[in-house]
Amino acid sequence: MKWSLIAVVAAFTIVSAGTQSHLLRGSPVNSLCADLIHPAGYSCTEDTIQTKDGYILALQRVASRAQNLTLQYGPPVLLQHGLFMAGDVWFLDSPKESLGFILADHGFDVWVGNVRGTRYSYGHITLSETDKEFWDWSWQDLAMYDLAEMVQYLYSVTNSKIFLVGHSQGTIMSFAALTQPHVAEMVEAAALLCPISFLDHVTAPLVERMVFMHLDQMVVALGLHQINFRSDMLVKLVDSLCEGHMDCSDFLTSITGKNCCFNASRIEYYLDYEPHPSSVKNLRHLFQMIRKGTFAQYDYGLLKNLLIYGLSKPPEFKLSLIPASLPMWMGYGGNDGLADVTDVERTLAKLPSRPELLYLENYGHIDFVLSTSAREDVYKHMIQFFEAKRKYSS
Repeated sequence: MKWSLIAVVAAFTIVSAGTQSHLLRGSPVNSLCADLIHPAGYSCTEDTIQTKDGYILALQRVASRAQNLTLQYGPPVLLQHGLFMAGDVWFLDSPKESLGFILADHGFDVWVGNVRGTRYSYGHITLSETDKEFWDWSWQDLAMYDLAEMVQYLYSVTNSKIFLVGHSQGTIMSFAALTQPHVAEMVEAAALLCPISFLDHVTAPLVERMVFMHLDQMVVALGLHQINFRSDMLVKLVDSLCEGHMDCSDFLTSITGKNCCFNASRIEYYLDYEPHPSSVKNLRHLFQMIRKGTFAQYDYGLLKNLLIYGLSKPPEFKLSLIPASLPMWMGYGGNDGLADVTDVERTLAKLPSRPELLYLENYGHIDFVLSTSAREDVYKHMIQFFEAKRKYSS
């Protein structure tokens, strides 16, 4: 299903039978700056912004220090994570391997986005996370409200157009947001890892099975609005899948496709941070995309669609509305069971521009954010793209 998806997360959840205690003990209690970035020797400040629909989001600003210990802020870049993840995913490996640190070392002014519902952005001006209304959103809200507000904030603070980086669900959000002229005009260039706008060629076996079984509707029937794999109920539910129901010897592959360069020995450590919560409505929206083969707004059903959209079917996001003048770069892999090559090619055919492409035949979905060799395989090329656009715009 997507992307950063039930994949990584559920994936992380089960890959290690016997790590349930890891999930149940909770996540680090400090801020992202205190937990991962300051200990690595980097400058980090915490910001909060409020979306137009009342959610309080956390942003972190990261920079390297010059030898005289003065902060050096270069061109701003916003990192947007995928499903069941948060901004910590960009810093989970060493400074030489993690994209967040690498960009800072190259002189970029790194800003880290965390969407609503993640443990870093768990606030609202009137609602509590125990209210079902708090979870009444899908990725289209993350695009139209969360990402749009982040881009506007960075643009205002830095007085500069920004570079945008997204992975998995972060690319769905980016595509949708960039169809809005007021957002696109604030973006200098976009780099998308495992780009997704269509999902009807997903090949991950377990995801296909979940969609076929209408797991999203089953979860709704249970009265759940939040998907939190750290809860007792979902930890046990996920664990039960491996007890006589399916072969979980390679669970991660069954959800994301085969990953060539992901360091599985670090799963225990990753579990300290991932997975983050998301909404049931978000899961349902992604499953709709798989079933219908569309890149469209949330489908409420005929009557409610007429009430909300004035149409019997939800409007599609038109990739043709993304400005042809906006430079784009995309990295995708031959072993990705979520951002399938066929769907990526369909996305490319609908864009008015010709993005620069990096295709790695042996890379899977998680490799683009956690591969031990991504610095040379992926990030080097992305940074060269950004630096070339920076010189051109200057």
